[in-house]
Amino acid sequence: MSTATLPTPASLVFQPRSIVEPLSWSELFPTEAPVELELGSGDGSFMAQWAQSHPDTHFLGVERLLGRLKKLDRKGLRLGLKNLRVIRLEAAYLLQYLIPPGSLSAIHVYFPDPWPKRKHRDRRLICEAFTQQAAKALVPSGHVWLRTDNLDYFQQMVESFKANPRFAEVPTPPDLAAVTTDFERMFNSEGIPTQRAGYRLA
Repeated sequence: MSTATLPTPASLVFQPRSIVEPLSWSELFPTEAPVELELGSGDGSFMAQWAQSHPDTHFLGVERLLGRLKKLDRKGLRLGLKNLRVIRLEAAYLLQYLIPPGSLSAIHVYFPDPWPKRKHRDRRLICEAFTQQAAKALVPSGHVWLRTDNLDYFQQMVESFKANPRFAEVPTPPDLAAVTTDFERMFNSEGIPTQRAGYRLA
């Protein structure tokens, strides 16, 4: 059964039965399909567009802030997206503990909190430990797609993935780059360019 024939749920917000056991994709989605994850979905401007244009792929958006989560839920319901679910959790925790190993086809991380102060940089999501967790969560040849407006953080992203031999750098496909977030459009309108990076798991 394709996602196009499934009924739209009353809410796209998924409440896991446990936050210490891996998710079961069959509980989130009644059909089998590749699964892509966005860590820190913000207002959902990327995820809603991307899920709409890829109806045969399942998408999970993760957001800690309730207001943003509700906004993505409303967007997805308004668009009738049957292939989208959202969950309220810390992104790093979900990736490390709740994603079944070898189950994601892609991970998207766009404009994460840059923690620009030097004393706070160890709070950044993208680091060498993140690359190890991503490698565990992805299927072979799965991808990680990154964007930021912060040059210092971008350099850290690049260095972190360069240090992991399991990943190879790849260009961001034009159709993916064309789907922008509200944050991205705001930064670009102020003359701040988007820094992008993509990596494929060997």
